[in-house]
Amino acid sequence: MKLYKEGLKDHALWEEKGYQLPKYNREKVADATKKNPFWIHFGAGNIFRAFHANVVQNLLDAGALERGLIVAEGYDYEIIEKMNHPHDDYSILVTLKADGTMEKSVTGSVVESLALDSENENAFGRLKEIFASDSLQMATFTITEKGYSVTDRHGEAVPDVKKDIENGPEKPCSYMGKVASLLYTRFENGRKPIAFVSTDNCSHNGDKLSTAILTFARGWASNKSVSQEFVEYVSNPKEVSFPWSMIDKITPRPNASVEEVLQNDGVEEVAPIITSKNTYVAPFVNAEECEYLVIEDAFPNGRPALEKGGLIFTDRETVDKVERMKVCTCLNPLHTALAVFGCLLDFQLIADEMKDEDLRQLVEVIGYKEGLPVVTDPKIINPKDFIDTVLKIRIPNPFMPDTPQRIATDTSQKLSIRFGETIKAYEKSEELKTSDLKLIPLVFAGWLRYLLAVDDNGNAFELSPDPMLQSLSPVFSKIQLGETAEIEEIIRPILKDKKIFGVDLYEVGLAEKVCGYFEEMLQGTGAVRETLKKYVWEK
Repeated sequence: MKLYKEGLKDHALWEEKGYQLPKYNREKVADATKKNPFWIHFGAGNIFRAFHANVVQNLLDAGALERGLIVAEGYDYEIIEKMNHPHDDYSILVTLKADGTMEKSVTGSVVESLALDSENENAFGRLKEIFASDSLQMATFTITEKGYSVTDRHGEAVPDVKKDIENGPEKPCSYMGKVASLLYTRFENGRKPIAFVSTDNCSHNGDKLSTAILTFARGWASNKSVSQEFVEYVSNPKEVSFPWSMIDKITPRPNASVEEVLQNDGVEEVAPIITSKNTYVAPFVNAEECEYLVIEDAFPNGRPALEKGGLIFTDRETVDKVERMKVCTCLNPLHTALAVFGCLLDFQLIADEMKDEDLRQLVEVIGYKEGLPVVTDPKIINPKDFIDTVLKIRIPNPFMPDTPQRIATDTSQKLSIRFGETIKAYEKSEELKTSDLKLIPLVFAGWLRYLLAVDDNGNAFELSPDPMLQSLSPVFSKIQLGETAEIEEIIRPILKDKKIFGVDLYEVGLAEKVCGYFEEMLQGTGAVRETLKKYVWEK
């Protein structure tokens, strides 16, 4: 059993081993797609293969689509060379369910894959053909938030971007420069409309993409490489739109246990490879079953009925509400709470924490009792149902190998959004009292205790990367287990820091509570568990 066109001809063998195969005529779909492309995606990684490609696969199977996807990879060309092309653009999706079962399917909806490489005349020439096509309706992206960056921390253009702006759109070398160049091709071929849709997991992602593309358009217009009309084209949402979206699906790196299952089935050559850019990629992708993709419905060249595949189309304000619901209440705060206490209590998997009664109670109270009363309700997704899914299906999923240590990364940058927004909502409420918050302050105290880099057994551990450690670690080096004298004085500047918590904890009346919890956790070994147990079950 080999994953490529010839190796898939024995349908019975694959189906006997439990694999769902494409139900459509792939050659016909590929031919129609190449003649009249409608969707190109940038970023050939796991989230694309597990989500976008699977949505199109299901629609093709159902007869709701007649064309497939084209994917371009602009960061690591080896993914295309060593994974897509040898497997004729097929991949295997293994859906890992919370009940411990797997679903296996072969995805064939990607019918063409190209390197986004301006030095590769064939590939870049083909991309220009695609962008010149009347039929192209959208370009989507999963290139991570960093992929849209065109300036450094001082606001200056990074070297590649500066060089691309100076040299014009002919042969750019930066990621966004190459994408902007392709859009310029579309402009030159009749100013054809298109939607540029970021589906990366970052706030207001469409604005990040728009800012990047406009940087090139304005730079090129300024040095006369292009006309001012190109800037007007990119700036006109009736011609080029940059919708916001909210995406949510966990697609961990290829798992060794999944690889073993495929090998035992008889599938050959499924071992992951590590590229020269350190990308870890395999012929299969493993992912959780839950998924959400909410997109602002702004498509100037039209779009297919992708809602039939489970995508949700709405207005920009609602996309924003869905993101706030997820980030400020229904998922991210619960993850952070488990990360902080998971590190302190020596857990190695987030999923295992949900087997701990105290930790499960912690996130249930934060989600249902403290967060839900002030949640941003987008109406299109029920917040309580979302939390139910998070706590009963997603986080406990034994197949999800996420660690508290990874989730604890950059916690100082997360607390203000994940908890501070809830506190602000309590402050504005006429019915709710901020002083009634009990476990959100406990998470703050837990994070302060975490910064000692000593777990509840008294063993030192390595703190996860965080840009504020350089300033925070010296403060917490003054604090020892068993010593609580002058604690409040030591941590006062931190408790007042609105950049960390989103609010001054003194101004909202929570500083004393946080400090008290922290002092209890400092009593000695086992004090974190005792404090946690004391307050999560308190009526």
